[in-house]
Amino acid sequence: MSLFLDLITPKFFLPLVAPFIVVSLAIPASATDQLTGKLVITGSSTIAPVISEIGKRFESLHPGVRIDVQTGGSSRGIADVREGLADIGMSSRALKDQEKNGLTSSLLARDGVCFLVHKNNPIKELSDQQIRDIFTGKLTHWNQAGGLHAPITVINRADGRSELELFSHHFQIKPMDIKAHLIAGDNEQGIKTLAGNPNAIIYMSVGTSEYDAAQGVPLKLLPLNGIAATTENIRTGSFPFARPLLLVTKPDAKPPTKEFVEFALSSKVHDVIKELSFVPIQ
Repeated sequence: MSLFLDLITPKFFLPLVAPFIVVSLAIPASATDQLTGKLVITGSSTIAPVISEIGKRFESLHPGVRIDVQTGGSSRGIADVREGLADIGMSSRALKDQEKNGLTSSLLARDGVCFLVHKNNPIKELSDQQIRDIFTGKLTHWNQAGGLHAPITVINRADGRSELELFSHHFQIKPMDIKAHLIAGDNEQGIKTLAGNPNAIIYMSVGTSEYDAAQGVPLKLLPLNGIAATTENIRTGSFPFARPLLLVTKPDAKPPTKEFVEFALSSKVHDVIKELSFVPIQ
């Protein structure tokens, strides 16, 4: 009996407990993370795939945060932030003067807008005037532009899409004067429509188009003013039809929003931006 009592006295018991006390203090960093809640991010379908991937990486670092990414166009993203419907807006164009009041924009990356035809279309290049004539209905068949004797299917972008605004401004064409056979909303819809129609033409994000072409989608990026539509030419500033990719927030954004934007603008996600064929800000 005396041996049993000796074994359960504190002098024997405490050394057995001490190691467990030390281990219990080794709390993983994620367990002490204070960021929680849901971030709603809406806007440009060009930026959405990048932000979705960045969001997954951010969630792995901050388990208490959930990222909800929705498309709908740059104008929607900007308006949603202003109206409190989204924490962050994605815009693939610069903010207009009337949109700047009360909002902050951060440059995420750079992209360009190019013209796409089907991979089997023999057209190699179109002049600015030919593009104007095609989209205003003056050229209706590819042979009028040096291609096959086939009708041209014009795919325009939906209202609120930054590409439509950039196209209209760059080529000095009013949206009401565009003679379109089909309207594409987000990039995915436009790419699928073009891939299924060998006589179609559309204008689209260079980064998205370059990425999809590399994945085997049957499309061809046309040069503009003799300059190839590539992310490398966007990086060097030589491609003439470039644009910023922005994240839009309110100046008094809550901590998870600020942390996410800071993370998205950091070099920690440059690999994601490059993988999706956009040009990160160095």
